[in-house]
Amino acid sequence: MNIDSNCIKKILIIKPRGIGDIVLSTIILDNLSSCFPAAEIHYLVEEFAKQSVENNPLVKKIHTMQKTEFAYFVARRIRKEKYDLIIDLWSNPRSAQITFLSGAKYRLGYSYRGRRYAYNIKANAGRGDVHSAEHNLELLKAIDVPITSKNIHYYINRNSQEKADRFINELKLINKTIIGIIPSGGWESKRCDAEKWIEICGELISRFDVYLLLVWGPGDEKDTEKIKSELKDEIVIAPETDVDEMAALINNCDLIIANDSGPMHIAAALDVPTLGLFGPTDPEKHGPYNANSDYIIKDDLHCIICNKLTCPYDHECMKELPVNEVMIKVEQLGKSFLKLK
Repeated sequence: MNIDSNCIKKILIIKPRGIGDIVLSTIILDNLSSCFPAAEIHYLVEEFAKQSVENNPLVKKIHTMQKTEFAYFVARRIRKEKYDLIIDLWSNPRSAQITFLSGAKYRLGYSYRGRRYAYNIKANAGRGDVHSAEHNLELLKAIDVPITSKNIHYYINRNSQEKADRFINELKLINKTIIGIIPSGGWESKRCDAEKWIEICGELISRFDVYLLLVWGPGDEKDTEKIKSELKDEIVIAPETDVDEMAALINNCDLIIANDSGPMHIAAALDVPTLGLFGPTDPEKHGPYNANSDYIIKDDLHCIICNKLTCPYDHECMKELPVNEVMIKVEQLGKSFLKLK
């Protein structure tokens, strides 16, 4: 369906959570802005994820909602904005209700069963073999928006970057090669075990002339303490941060090694070379979306890419990750700046 760009003055993008998914959703922004240059673009996200798009120059306004807030109350606030076009990138039952009650002339979402009623423009719901970032583009295709960019974005607040820079300065790591280690993961099954991180970090230290920075967030405290207790002064623990401050620390790293997580996607969006550690999720669809990135997965396991939140076995996908292959991929990603010992 072709929409007259002159009729579109206000656009709302709905993508409530998680942080990585919101970062990947920014793939649509350059294309929307080019097609509808006179339109304001707004986002609707959950409060905790606001910083994912807060500093993006293409996003004029951000609306927030609570995870358990009734759709009717959210829609009532949204309706006051008088949007011309709503793009529901989430397309779950609650976001479908919000879209349906929004009063927008054009309501665009995926044609999932039980939610089609909410949209007067529907996009192909099938994911196929495309990366989850590019799946967002199916909605733009449904309204004939030319796909001229496949870039994802994360923009850091100046105060956050200055705070991170001060931390790096105090450690005297300026002009040093820094590898960021990120043990975060939204699912228990996606989190590489602390023992394996210790093994990986030990090998990095023995092979390369690098400093290791462990960047952590809520829920990572136990793994962080265990890794630090084993590696001692061989690894630096980052201070407690919010999402944007974490992104600023990532931006100071030369290379990132991370589980499949929001911080991994932030690293890719910042164009930092990123190696993703994968097990229960498909790296072809959820890996770091960056040309100078890669992933590692133990794909000879019968249970690999199980998509289970918790492992029913012994977490072999992470515990048996081949460390030597991790080192090979690290060396490939860092060939222009890594120095061997």
